[in-house]
Amino acid sequence: MEMINPVAFEIGPIQLYWYGIIIVGSAFLGLWLAVRESERRGLPKDTFVDLVFIGFPVSVLFARLYYVLFSWEYYSANPEKIIAIWEGGLAMHGVLIGAVLTVIVFSRVRNISFWQLVDIMAPSLILAQAIGRWGNFINQEAHGGPVTREFLESLYLPDFIISQMNINGTFYHPTFLYESIWNFGGFIVLMLLRRVNLRRGELFLTYIIYYSIGRFFIEGLRTDSLMLTDHLRMAQVVSLLLIFIALLMIGYRRKKGHANARYLDEGA
Repeated sequence: MEMINPVAFEIGPIQLYWYGIIIVGSAFLGLWLAVRESERRGLPKDTFVDLVFIGFPVSVLFARLYYVLFSWEYYSANPEKIIAIWEGGLAMHGVLIGAVLTVIVFSRVRNISFWQLVDIMAPSLILAQAIGRWGNFINQEAHGGPVTREFLESLYLPDFIISQMNINGTFYHPTFLYESIWNFGGFIVLMLLRRVNLRRGELFLTYIIYYSIGRFFIEGLRTDSLMLTDHLRMAQVVSLLLIFIALLMIGYRRKKGHANARYLDEGA
């Protein structure tokens, strides 16, 4: 089986890439999920449409800036590639930074609780991440180290995944798949936790902890990590930092009484 063409189709001189289609499609699915939940929580119907309209381009911008910053040696020598996001190179931690900053500003302008918004967003974010990783699969990036075909077959993977993991004659760990499965699991966990009626903010902070745990271990298998130093992977350092901050926030907000409202409380 031949490798998958990263170009989905062409319209005249315009090429549409699978990577972009998958990223945009996952964002719209996440938006649909958030809109449905926000209506149940009593927010205006246009809240998340407006938020995503602003937040999506901001998050993509931060995701690219983050990636370019920590790959500056390459991009300083190839500045024309800085805007080539269709070739991949969007860092998820950059997405989170852009999304959180957008929600902070948006919540203040609209006079809506920041924690209510991010709690509603959490399942949408991790679902979009789970789907978005398949864009990396198409681009044959975000993979791990070399493995044998026999190893991939032992995972009972379909032929199209095994074939796509054959890059220039070498098979690689499908770390995109590991993270996608981990994130799909996180989506299910967060959807179930909605019914538990956690304290306000703790659904989002649980998402941060869950995602960061998986990212820390899966990142250790990857060969294309953004490096903080010669020996420290940026994503692993940030993941540990996020876990610490999230746990600290949960304890602090409970102690100070900022998390007394519950997710399912009327108007919470």
